[in-house]
Amino acid sequence: MKDFKKYYTLPATPEEIYTALTNPLTLELWTGEEAVMSTEPGSEFSLWGGSISGKNLEFEPDRKIVQQWYFDGEPEISIVTIKLHPGKNGTTSVELRHTNIPDKEYEDFASGWDDSYFGALAEFFSDN
Repeated sequence: MKDFKKYYTLPATPEEIYTALTNPLTLELWTGEEAVMSTEPGSEFSLWGGSISGKNLEFEPDRKIVQQWYFDGEPEISIVTIKLHPGKNGTTSVELRHTNIPDKEYEDFASGWDDSYFGALAEFFSDN
């Protein structure tokens, strides 16, 4: 099991990023896929038409999201923590920590965070 930690700078405010990560309609806009999401702790979520799923653990509006991501058959819980920090000129510094990624999945998830997740989100806000 491996951990992934990285910082991203996105061209939008923490409020806009938080909405993009927690509102199912906005999630579908920037991912192009079906999304099930709620900001109710304990609720289940599903992204990219079900390729990623898990449980929502904690929310601090416009500041922090904590989720458990499911990996079938893995003994350790995988936790994703996303912290949003206001940056300069309406940007957001995003602190991502993803713990307990199965070794065989690590490279896919590392590139997925960069390209499909935060890369796509940066592109979405750059185009608007």
